[in-house]
Amino acid sequence: MNIVVWLRQTFDTEAKIVLDSEGKIDPSGVSLIINPYDEFAIEEGIKLKEQFGGEVTVVALGGSHVSEALRCALAMGADKAVALQESALEGSDEFVTANVLAEVIKTLPYDIILTGRVAIDEQSSQVAIRLAEILGVDSVSSVLSLEINENVAIVTHDIDGGYEVIEVTLPAVLTAQKGLNEPRYPSVAGIMKAKKKELKILSLADLGISPAAIGQTGAKMKLASFSLPPQRQAGRRIFGEPEQTAAELVQVLLAEAKVI
Repeated sequence: MNIVVWLRQTFDTEAKIVLDSEGKIDPSGVSLIINPYDEFAIEEGIKLKEQFGGEVTVVALGGSHVSEALRCALAMGADKAVALQESALEGSDEFVTANVLAEVIKTLPYDIILTGRVAIDEQSSQVAIRLAEILGVDSVSSVLSLEINENVAIVTHDIDGGYEVIEVTLPAVLTAQKGLNEPRYPSVAGIMKAKKKELKILSLADLGISPAAIGQTGAKMKLASFSLPPQRQAGRRIFGEPEQTAAELVQVLLAEAKVI
């Protein structure tokens, strides 16, 4: 079985986000991690390989820093990695990302494509669905369990208020939800082996993609600005006898907070 996993990097969930003078996120001093939901996709790909044989190829788009994330996935147990390293990808929206990713994946054999349900920074959940549409295959989001029976995937996934079981014919694009599995940590042996595994670097020219088709010039959606949420104000304490404090609390909720 040929398994392709798309992963992306996000800021560390413990990072303090700061905006620069231009209103953009300042990346200096902020470490990057594999998007946590993508770790579930990597683990599921490795489990499928262990069950059915085949290869797991991890794919990433971005600058030179994506190699670090790919090496981590290789250390977990993936077999090969492919990176499109283009700084001009900065500013790409989901439309551009899906189209570029599709061109990369078209160069690979695949029976199933896995990725995370959502990226914890942008929270769009669009790229995987767009990718499936471009490739002309089925897709299922927020997968909680997966069984493969020959060329059919039996998938349980999240829906509002419950779960749903769907059968889809492979190849298909599936996005991993928390609870699908427990991602393994790279072992020392895995880290050493990862250094010798193939990491193929592609360019836009390799894929026949024009620089004008990516980044902000190719994007359909433009980000006008970033803004941090307002600082949380300190809590207010009301002192006094119960009847007095209750009356004051009601007045505050009515006149100041305006929640009732």
